[in-house]
Amino acid sequence: MSRNDAAPGTVTAPPGRIRRTLSHLYVQCLIGVLLGAAVGGLWPSFGADLKPLGDGFIALVKMLIAPIIFCTVVHGIASMGNARAVGRVSLKALVYFEVLTTVAMVLGLVVVNVVKPGSGLHVDVSTLTTQGLPPEATTAHEGFAEFVLAIIPATLVSALTGNEILPVLLVSVLFGFGLHAGGEAGLGIARGIEKFSAVLFALIRWIMRLAPVGAFGSMAFTIGNYGLGTLRHLALLVGSFWLTALFFVLVVLGTVMRLNGLRLLPFLRYIKEELLIVLGTSSTEPVLPRMMAKLQHAGASKPVVGITLPAGYSFNLDGTAIYLTMGSVFLAQALGIDLSLTQQLTMLAVMLLTSKGAAGVTGSGFIALAATLSAIPHVPVAALALIFGIDRFMSEARALTSLVGNGVATLAVARWEGELDEARAKAVLRGEIPYAPAPAPSAVPAEPDPKETPAPAHDPVPAAR
Repeated sequence: MSRNDAAPGTVTAPPGRIRRTLSHLYVQCLIGVLLGAAVGGLWPSFGADLKPLGDGFIALVKMLIAPIIFCTVVHGIASMGNARAVGRVSLKALVYFEVLTTVAMVLGLVVVNVVKPGSGLHVDVSTLTTQGLPPEATTAHEGFAEFVLAIIPATLVSALTGNEILPVLLVSVLFGFGLHAGGEAGLGIARGIEKFSAVLFALIRWIMRLAPVGAFGSMAFTIGNYGLGTLRHLALLVGSFWLTALFFVLVVLGTVMRLNGLRLLPFLRYIKEELLIVLGTSSTEPVLPRMMAKLQHAGASKPVVGITLPAGYSFNLDGTAIYLTMGSVFLAQALGIDLSLTQQLTMLAVMLLTSKGAAGVTGSGFIALAATLSAIPHVPVAALALIFGIDRFMSEARALTSLVGNGVATLAVARWEGELDEARAKAVLRGEIPYAPAPAPSAVPAEPDPKETPAPAHDPVPAAR
């Protein structure tokens, strides 16, 4: 019997095109986001109870982030012919981060002073209280010395069991240099680390299948807990922030891509799955392993990706930078505090430090804003209560902007270092070389002759040299 002759009531298989469309992770995540928004809007209480779905997915990915960064950075450094190249890459990345972060903050400062979203609210400072704010927002915040010392872990292993990226980077760089100087013994360990990283990426592929469920739960919680009506009161701040972030991505980051011979929109299409996961979870951490894999596939060398992208998660949070300037000046406007240009520039200087402590997790931008306000006398920390209710609606824009910014930064640093295969990058972004996660190795390859100078073994993800 043909499909057209099927008996009444028989459920036929969907067309092949529909099955192929639904098999894409970005489509599944988009469906999860839309369903989550619908559930949160129709059944707020039930939607708010779905928060563990998103939290569980993020926790599963975070469980593997530290060892993946460690393996990628260690093997990348150990396989580099010139150890000085690591310092050169790191310096170029940090200079880029500081320049782009400053541009993002200045852009936010200009927009919030032109739009003035907080003017006219006339909030009485005496009516504000820190009750109800997260405990992290009301505790004392570390200074520069404490920030630097916190990068040094208590033990070599504790860096891999904590929640901070910078200690992992420090240990990875030191360990990589140690293997580089260890001769044949170091080469053997480096090969083992590379094979171990292949296993980790296989685990990540399995976990990422749960991304639509995590996006569904996180979005249902956001809408169900805070409600769409919350936006009505502070829509101007939320709207102007989203538009500013969009302008930064399209114009500033688009210009950076053009200067490096690439185009932004094809790059955004290339990472559309990661963007939808970030939109649903309000966090950039779940997509860090996939971004590392995709950037290597696009032609950036493994050492540059391993150093630049994880470092960007602490030093290049463009979305958070825009949020800090707009949020702090908005609160000053709402309280009727007239900040002079000198005071605003002083705040900007403080933010260049406080933004570095904001990792790519949900709510970290709000904590960074609290750190900024506690470090300057102009605006009371209690004023954070005015935007606490809508902060979650801006966290998605912060995370999306920072994700794109770190991806662009990695490609830019790779090109400046001569470690980007431009022809491959253009072909990948045009869709001529589609990304497909490499399968885990089925057999352990034979050890090469230790007397020969070994070239780096194949990456756990497709990459070009």
